[in-house]
Amino acid sequence: MKMTIKNGDTVYVITGKDKGKTGKVSAVYSDKNKVLVENVNIVTKHQKPKSQQDKGGIVKKPAPIDASNVMVVCPVCNKATRIAHKEIDGKKARVCKKCGASLDKEFVKQTKKEAKKSIAKTSKEEAVKKAESTVKSAPKPEKTAKAPAKKAEGATKTTTKKSTTAKESK
Repeated sequence: MKMTIKNGDTVYVITGKDKGKTGKVSAVYSDKNKVLVENVNIVTKHQKPKSQQDKGGIVKKPAPIDASNVMVVCPVCNKATRIAHKEIDGKKARVCKKCGASLDKEFVKQTKKEAKKSIAKTSKEEAVKKAESTVKSAPKPEKTAKAPAKKAEGATKTTTKKSTTAKESK
């Protein structure tokens, strides 16, 4: 089975006990469809000493996590994204679905500039659309009402309290 996640990728965990964590992929097991991510899926293992010099005890180490539970983080837009495949300079490359930047290290320098330009264009267009929609939907200004006069400093509020004297007298 062909995997789209490679060693060195930064991934975001989308499900499981470590949901929301990010980490760097340190190993890929394509036959099992699992990846080993730093500081994710930490398990405790009880280890026996193998020789008299070794110490046994409880050891914490990362365990593999299923590849379907992680998403690659784009280095340009810093968002978890799905992966598309494009041909760049006659070679197949992994590409971010959100911004179009290449995820492969050999093409990153070329496409970072292009991706930043496209992100800037889309963000400017979105800002213009938001501004236009707020202008159209903005309420018309009404006449301002005068604020009520302040009470005199010596005035006090009178409140009524229920008396509990009937209960106390029993």
